[in-house]
Amino acid sequence: MSLDAPAGDIGFVLNGDALTVPASPTARLSDVLREAAGARDVKVGCNAGDCGACTVLIDGAPVCACLTAAGQAQGREVETQAGLVARDATAERLAHAFQRHQAAQCGICTPGMMVSAVALLRSGAALTEDSVADALGGVLCRCTGYRKIIAAVLDVAGKDAAGEDAGTGDGVGAPIPRLDGWAKVSGTERFGDDVAPSEALLCRVIRSPHHRATFLFGDLEAFRADNGLALILTAADVPGRNCYGVIPGFEDQPLYAEAETRFRGEPVAAVIGTAEALDAMPAFPVDWVEMPSVLTPEGADSAALLHDTRAGNVMSRGRVARGDAGAGLARAAHVVSGAFSTGFIEHAYIEPEAASARRVGDRIEVQCCTQAPYMNRDGLAGLLGLAPDRVRILPTATGGGFGSKLDLNAQPHVALAAWLLGQPVRIAYSRTESIASSTKRHPSQIRMEIGADADGKLTAMRFDGVFNTGAYASWGPTVATRVPIHASGPYVVPDYEAKSAGIHTNTAPSGAFRGFGVPQSAVAQEQLFDMLAEKLGMDRLDFRRRNVLRNGDATVCGQVFDSGMGIDACFDALTPHWDAALAGAAAFNARSTTRKRGVGVAGGWYGCGNTAMANPSTIRAGITPGGVLKLHQGAVDIGQGSNTVIAQIFAQALGVPVSAVELVGADTDVTPDAGKTSASRQTFISGNAARLCGQALRAKILRLANVGDGATLTLGAGEIVLTDKGIERRIPLSGEGYAIEAVESYDPPTKPLDENGQGSPYAIFGTAAQMCEVEVDMDLGTVKLLRFVAAHDVGKAINPLLVEGQIEGGIAQGIGLALMEEFLPGRTENLHDYLIPTIGDVPPIESLIIESGDPHGPYGAKGLGEHCLIPTAPAILNAIAHASGVRIHHLPATPDRVRAAILSRTE
Repeated sequence: MSLDAPAGDIGFVLNGDALTVPASPTARLSDVLREAAGARDVKVGCNAGDCGACTVLIDGAPVCACLTAAGQAQGREVETQAGLVARDATAERLAHAFQRHQAAQCGICTPGMMVSAVALLRSGAALTEDSVADALGGVLCRCTGYRKIIAAVLDVAGKDAAGEDAGTGDGVGAPIPRLDGWAKVSGTERFGDDVAPSEALLCRVIRSPHHRATFLFGDLEAFRADNGLALILTAADVPGRNCYGVIPGFEDQPLYAEAETRFRGEPVAAVIGTAEALDAMPAFPVDWVEMPSVLTPEGADSAALLHDTRAGNVMSRGRVARGDAGAGLARAAHVVSGAFSTGFIEHAYIEPEAASARRVGDRIEVQCCTQAPYMNRDGLAGLLGLAPDRVRILPTATGGGFGSKLDLNAQPHVALAAWLLGQPVRIAYSRTESIASSTKRHPSQIRMEIGADADGKLTAMRFDGVFNTGAYASWGPTVATRVPIHASGPYVVPDYEAKSAGIHTNTAPSGAFRGFGVPQSAVAQEQLFDMLAEKLGMDRLDFRRRNVLRNGDATVCGQVFDSGMGIDACFDALTPHWDAALAGAAAFNARSTTRKRGVGVAGGWYGCGNTAMANPSTIRAGITPGGVLKLHQGAVDIGQGSNTVIAQIFAQALGVPVSAVELVGADTDVTPDAGKTSASRQTFISGNAARLCGQALRAKILRLANVGDGATLTLGAGEIVLTDKGIERRIPLSGEGYAIEAVESYDPPTKPLDENGQGSPYAIFGTAAQMCEVEVDMDLGTVKLLRFVAAHDVGKAINPLLVEGQIEGGIAQGIGLALMEEFLPGRTENLHDYLIPTIGDVPPIESLIIESGDPHGPYGAKGLGEHCLIPTAPAILNAIAHASGVRIHHLPATPDRVRAAILSRTE
């Protein structure tokens, strides 16, 4: 077939098939492949060549499709992830290697990674860690920490294409592949913008270009008619309450601003039309008057109020007090203190926010990437003035979230437009739009004092943290509440006072981000621990181990755990690595003058689930008359592995192999509410609900068959076969829907906090200790990470490979917090000005899995997602101080800041 395309068309070979599609030769190849050729496995994360998610092969060479003009593909062969895995034996082997190593977490970067890896594998070049890192260096990943990706590529050689994925066994404790993993590695997974109907109109949001401004619209109806738009939305079009939020009592964010905007990027309107109409549309008719703004907590108390009911622009405060901190510091033999700060941190998930909606009778259906389907449903119902049961949320795969996709973002715009127009509407944020408007990690300003006696036992701590919560509350109250509970770290502190305040400013809202403020407090507390150990002349790890919480000790909230407090085991596990690393650093430094090595250590803890409040999850399961076992699993998997872990727990409780379980994913019409995916709650809380559901379903089956608890259970066509002490019994299945089903819920036991923060805020704490080795160039201030060793108490590792993946991904995000990441409103709104760690920035990581068990966890398991990040930044900072003799108080520790500190020390 000739590839000489007629005018207005492009002809090329796509995954072995010749085709001609209508396209401008100057159009982005990524858009042409996705929209005209239907290759939705090509992902778009930036449209700037920064993330590499859109990587395809043209005549065998990897290119960023978002930077390639469609005309450059004329007459050439284009290969994408899905085509490669389906047609190429090497790519198929690679896909299985990715499954074996769980190298795909959320999966949004996986097409770019695998396509780049195939090019390397085809080249015949020697496979080394360096060659893999070089070949994949143009593709960003925010989930995995890259180590599993490198391992998967190195593992391809000599592996058969099939039959290599299964581990030994598949119940609790087995490192089985992700149940949703094959879709990610084969290119068939569908994310937020992949499911939009082809006939959908497009929505584009009009946003404020100023930190604070008043505005007036021109003639919107004339503008709509003149430009062939279907609809223009403003605050006047919101049928419900033009206000939403995530915490009751703090719903304060309008869908569209009214009269005044409070941050750069805040929506004031949305336009809906065809792609051609939006592309041809002139400047939107709105006049802005920039107003004085405040971007940091300094001066916010005297600035114009962002919210009339919040005096001094204080959103909320938190406090925990136990004993007398002043007296404890006064009696200490040694006291250290310091001021520390961190900036805004962008989530930088590789999938920008996306959603599509359609009206179905008197209901609205929304497909979107989200972490909280039921919260989204209820928030949309309020905006639209509908009962919650008239809103249906159908989550797609979510290409990273880390907290920000808990909040409503793109969903309300398309839901309102589709509701009013009666036809499908879609939206996908640009990278700039995503970074400018999405929630961030709270900037922090912390002052802290810590005292110890002459024997190195802590006597007291005093903590005061101010957090920039931005223009709206989002999850700010949670941060203000959680930080004082955690600021002590996992240590015994007899006298303690911690205060926090969330302050409103004219910046994008600060919200949930992996740790809810605890990583910021750990930066202060763990660095001061090193300073105390130095004053005492003690080994830094020994000092921590001397002060750790053990079973039977009271936390700063007065809560006592009789079992499951595993931080001592974490530090014990690090000890041989610590001793060896210190000796190695000393030997290196004795022979090097311009480069110095250092070793840092830090501990951390995190309470799993909501703080001192109800936090239930519900899981449903049933067996059809045909003998199919279905698990309604609504705990959204954003890459952390809940689809797999919860199925493993359920299957163990029911007594069947995981392969017998068919997952029914999150859908507010058919799947019960398993709560939001955040706060390290899903393995613990939804896992417990799954365990109870499996046990309840098993009990029903055993009663029907009149057999004992030890009976084995096998699902057959239209029947259940049970074997008990050599006797076989059969239960015929009949009826409609489910022949047998169970629904169970779990809500962890917590107690409210009193005015001093005393109580039982969490049923479970996860703990961790990490060690980092670095090399500092004393002339340049650059920091090279050499190695991490991370010991994490997970109670019970339901799936050890998933545990390792979470640890490695968390460490990578901690590296960004420590060394490079800082969002500056209006300045770093892309992925080449805002830097996140690349494959070359993450060193080898050794994970030490500690299984202390916990009476509240399913089979003893705890959550993990948050605390894998908490010790990372302070461990790096302590290693920098050990190597260079200088301490960085204000993050990130960029080369210029490290070099300036070195110079100031020598002057």
